[in-house]
Amino acid sequence: MECKCTDTQDHSCSSIDISLLEPHLAKFPRTGAKGDLNTILQITQDIYGYLPREAIEYIARRFRIKPAKVMGVVSFYTQFRTKPIGKNLILLCQGTACHVNGSLAIEVAIKDALGVGEGDISENGLFTYSNVACVGCCSLAPVIMVGDKTYGGLTRAKTEKIIKEIEQKEISV
Repeated sequence: MECKCTDTQDHSCSSIDISLLEPHLAKFPRTGAKGDLNTILQITQDIYGYLPREAIEYIARRFRIKPAKVMGVVSFYTQFRTKPIGKNLILLCQGTACHVNGSLAIEVAIKDALGVGEGDISENGLFTYSNVACVGCCSLAPVIMVGDKTYGGLTRAKTEKIIKEIEQKEISV
């Protein structure tokens, strides 16, 4: 299914609400000044939680740039996601310090606790995990980040406990 909307038409054929994005895009020149694309993509991801295909296509049309250029930026930066994630994104550091201190065992613990593979959403919708190259906390290795909170010195048991605590907090809200 490909959306046939143009930036001057009603976007009711889209699976996302483009009208949420338009007030933010209106702040940028129609030709998409160099350097604005990253900011535009960050805003879009903040609104939808990821970068839906329809939003990427709309941005390309709206700013008169090739969709391949937009996707080139999206695929280059690890901060951008093209599919939805759970409410809590767990970033698992796989940098050298974390790797030598057992990040692979932590990954197994996360997979077992969530019942999903990397990039998938847990059945309860609360979690997605992703491996990242480095979170910059080498002295705490192995490390995960959940939102803006960093957890270090991880073991399998500690990792499982962290996930259970977050889950309990989310369920009780």
